[in-house]
Order: sequence, then C-alpha cells, then structure tokens
Amino acid sequence: MKQRIVGFDLARALAVIGMVIVNFKVVMHASAPDAPWWLAIFDALDGRASALFVVLAGIGLSLLSKRARESGDVAALRAVRSGILKRAAFLFVAGLLYVQVWPADILHYYGAYMVIGALALSWRSGAVLAAAAAMLAGFVLLAALFDYGAGWNWDTLAYAGFWTPTGFLRNLFFNGFHPVFPWAGFLLLGMALGRVDLQSPKALQRVFIGGLAMGVAAESAMLIGALFAAPASGIWQHLWSSGPLPPLPLYWIAAAGDAMAVLAACVWIGQRWPNARLLTPLVHTGQLALTLYIAHVVVGMGVLEALGLLNGRTLAFAIDSALVFSAVAILCAHLWRRRFALGPVEWLMRRCTG
Repeated sequence: MKQRIVGFDLARALAVIGMVIVNFKVVMHASAPDAPWWLAIFDALDGRASALFVVLAGIGLSLLSKRARESGDVAALRAVRSGILKRAAFLFVAGLLYVQVWPADILHYYGAYMVIGALALSWRSGAVLAAAAAMLAGFVLLAALFDYGAGWNWDTLAYAGFWTPTGFLRNLFFNGFHPVFPWAGFLLLGMALGRVDLQSPKALQRVFIGGLAMGVAAESAMLIGALFAAPASGIWQHLWSSGPLPPLPLYWIAAAGDAMAVLAACVWIGQRWPNARLLTPLVHTGQLALTLYIAHVVVGMGVLEALGLLNGRTLAFAIDSALVFSAVAILCAHLWRRRFALGPVEWLMRRCTG
C-alpha cells in the first residue's frame, strides 16, 4: 500500500467517526446542562467531519484522473469522466433511497458534487479553486435573494416539500443539509489538493500551515463578531456562527482549513509509520467508509431505537454510544478487510458502475 493512500484512508476513517459522533448527538437531541462547554466543543464538530469527507472525495477524483490529465490523453480522460458520472448516478440514487431512513443523508448531494467534479477534471488548478470560491459566493447570492428557511421546521429539522420539484431543487442546491452551493466547493478544493505532491515534506507543511491558519482566522473572526457585532436579522444573524446550517462563509473557510490541517497530519502519520499495526484497523475503516456511513444509521441507531434509547439523552450518553459503535465498526472493518478487498456497499457500487 502506498504511503500516501495510507494517510488518505486514515483521514477518511476519522471523518466517518466524526460524522458518527455528530449524528448520534443530533438525533438524540443530546443535552449537557451541567457542562455547556462540552456541548459547545462537540457542537463545533458539526459540519467539519463531513467537509473532510467531501474534500477527500475531491482528492480521489484528481488521483483517478492524474495519468489521463498529465498525458493529455483525451480518450482516457473521457473514460475516467464517464466512470465518475456512473458513480455519481449510483450515489445519487442510493442517497435518495437512504433519505427515507436518514433525512440528513449526504450521498445524493455527494453524487451532485461529483458531476461538477467530473466536468472540472481538465481544468487548471487555479480555475478549480476559483470554482470553489464561486460555489461559496453563489450561496451568499442565493441567501440574499431567497428565503433560506423555506421548507424547514427548525425545531424538528424536518423539511416540508422535499419530494416536490421546487422543494427538491431548493433543498439540493441551496438550503438542504449539504447543498451544492457551497458544499461542492469542498470537493473542488479537494481536487486542487489532489494535484499537490503531498509526498513532498514542504508541500505537506504548506497545506498544514495554510489550513491551520484558515481555521484559526475564521474561528477568531466568529468569536470577535459574536462578541462585538451589531445584531442582524434573517439568515445574517448566523453570520458569526460556526455551524453548517446555514453554511455561511466563515463556517466554510473554517471547515476547509480544518480539513486541510487534518488531512496533512494524517498523510504525515501515514508516511512516518506506513506499516504500523495500530494504524491498520483505522486504514481499513477508511476503506469501508461508505458501508460504515450507512451502517451507523441502519445498525447503530437502529439498535438504539429498538432499545428505546435514541431520544432525549445526555451528551455523555450520545458520545459514549457513538464511540462504542465506532469501536465495533473499526473491529468489523479490520476483520472484513483481512478477507475481502471491498466493503459490501463499495462492492455493490463497483458492480453497478463497472
């Protein structure tokens, strides 16, 4: 296994575990009346793990198309693009089926991002980054023109009219859990990062420091704005919020920076200890990310619901439950990968898309 891939799989494992923690906390309506600071810390994870997940997808697209891009082989690039579009279609359809069980699904959005990524395969890195910025600017423009809260019941996080044409398009592109504007920008950022030689210590250091600086700057701006800015109304009252709903610019910059820093750290760890036995189960977890993403709802939350333990729990219970599921998932992924090359859902996607 290449050292670089070790780091990417490790980062993907951390992204999945982070999403499990966030989603268990949200679905349980977890509270911590005696420890508000702990709740604030875990609230700060919202939208960070999933952003890392999407950035990693963008890196994957660049690596997949690297040989075709660098050789200038138009036919090969067309074939790669066709394969990506097939995977995008699979994820889009799978996500729409999954949304019946998990309304906060990211897979169908993920499929839409990949269509944009497929179109951008042959673009220069500067154009890809400009497109990422345009996704963020596009969301701000949409927020200025339209009602971000349309369709939402914020008390229950239910979305009315999802299956109507207008509601579906609005949710997909503007005000869903992970809308194309600005979330596709994370995938485009990942595509640009995938063209960087992260095996180079200097390049890796630049990505880490750049990401850390972005995260710290955005978080500092949020804190200062929350303390001193004048009150605002509508969507702009959340301008200084670190949460992903709504995904305003400071959140996006912070999440992008955090993803870059975590990614660089994981790649460095993979380079430093490529064959470490303690890392192998996490690497295998990253390789089964799609399967485990679905399993954390169907199996993890399903078991808790069957036991009557899913609603109105403390933060400690939610985090403990998420960590227990994650530990079992890591063990199962490790045992599975010792025998099979692909996870069940990964295998199904391969069969369906060729």
